[in-house]
Amino acid sequence: MSSEAPSAAEIAQHYSAALDSVTLINDLMDLSSRTEEETDTVSRNVEHLQIMVAKTYWTTEDLDPLNDAITRGSAA
Repeated sequence: MSSEAPSAAEIAQHYSAALDSVTLINDLMDLSSRTEEETDTVSRNVEHLQIMVAKTYWTTEDLDPLNDAITRGSAA
């Protein structure tokens, strides 16, 4: 990715992808037990969200769901 700031459309796409990770983490954490593959999936998505919340290009996006999913998924 270039050093230029992403466009509003790119930011929206990044946010949408991050929300997909939130949904996946929450769905898997709602299971009474998880397979090793599901636990790995949670970990990868937590890492993705940690990278995303550290980005400096966010404007008015609500990052609370991302941070909540990081916390929830880290408890796996």
